[in-house]
Amino acid sequence: MSSPRMATALSRFAREPHEPRDKNMSSQNSMPRVGVRATGWFTLALIAVFLSACERAGSQPPNGMPPPEVSVVTIAPKNIPATFEYTGQTAGSREVEVRARVTGILLKRNYAEGSTVAASQSLFTIDPALYDAAFKRAEADLSAVQARLQQWQREVARLKPLFKAKAVSQKEYDDAVSNQSIAAADVKASQARITEARLNLNYTRVEAPIAGIAGRAMRSEGNYVTGPDVLLTTVTQIDPMYVLFGISDEERLKLHRETEAGRLVLPKDGQFDVKVKLAEGGLYARSGKMNFTGVRVSGTTGTSEARAELPNPDALLRPGTFVRVILSGAQRPNAILVPQRAVLEGPQGKFVYIVNAEGKAEARPVQLGDWENDDWIITAGVNAGDKVIVDGVMKIGPGAPVRVADPNAPKAGTPAAKAAVNK
Repeated sequence: MSSPRMATALSRFAREPHEPRDKNMSSQNSMPRVGVRATGWFTLALIAVFLSACERAGSQPPNGMPPPEVSVVTIAPKNIPATFEYTGQTAGSREVEVRARVTGILLKRNYAEGSTVAASQSLFTIDPALYDAAFKRAEADLSAVQARLQQWQREVARLKPLFKAKAVSQKEYDDAVSNQSIAAADVKASQARITEARLNLNYTRVEAPIAGIAGRAMRSEGNYVTGPDVLLTTVTQIDPMYVLFGISDEERLKLHRETEAGRLVLPKDGQFDVKVKLAEGGLYARSGKMNFTGVRVSGTTGTSEARAELPNPDALLRPGTFVRVILSGAQRPNAILVPQRAVLEGPQGKFVYIVNAEGKAEARPVQLGDWENDDWIITAGVNAGDKVIVDGVMKIGPGAPVRVADPNAPKAGTPAAKAAVNK
């Protein structure tokens, strides 16, 4: 409301009499004239204050007053590293089940449960008596067939010159040659039985197939072990350590679209650098590489499996631990960053204020990408060279003239600013 209109309203209110609404009200029941006049002036004062406030709210700043001061950032695209974070779980790089290859009574456990074992170290001993006897019997059988072979070899050697001289029949010579061949075959069969008996005897010594951490024994001494059907223990190799995690199909498609659009450059062959964040919040000191990405998407979780490998010489990482997996090595070329506090929410979505060529605030709708520390990555809406208003947005509206603050000026409240005021 303008000042003339306000003055007219006030003067009209002052001239009008303020009588009781009920004219039939007796003078004894009516308010005293002084009370009516005081109430009227009080109401008049309230109206004046209200109209004055309306006039201030709806009017522009008086002539000569400077426009509100704002701080801006000038958009300058730059290359920034891109990182991705997922939930993962550690696993041994090799996890082997230890099983006996022969049946028998378990005589002894030869390792400390939970300790580090070397490859080929004996873990269990199965009663070898039967297998030792079988091996010796096979050796004796071999000696017998070897003697028979030597006998027929000598017989063939004796008959050969006689056969040439036609002193013996063809049948007699052929039978000797055949018996020599049969004895030679028996020797080979006996040698195979000796090899089998030797293997079975050696298998009574159950060894660690790899170096790693041996688990608890699943069978104690005195139990009858029925060969490979019975699990005795496990050995897990924890150096290097695997970290398994899942990448959602939505995330995979998003990365693909950003790569195709040129907004994201992935490392060659997908060899991301990998670091892990432990349960207590700290980062694991050693980094590794991503070495596997599955093709199949799980119908249960909607994710595809991925795996990273990290060195673990100190055995700090243990299998089954939940960690946060941080992938680095990708890059966002010519990314546009805007401080998060500059992005506002409107009826049409996210927007920022920029200072246009006329020195006025202009609302600009934007599309947001990911966070980068304290900034938003803007994928559309602003361009290089635009001046985005960061501080002072609460003092302006669309089309309002603004004054850009000097970025080199000392901030209010600092000793430098107080010194400048006192000059």
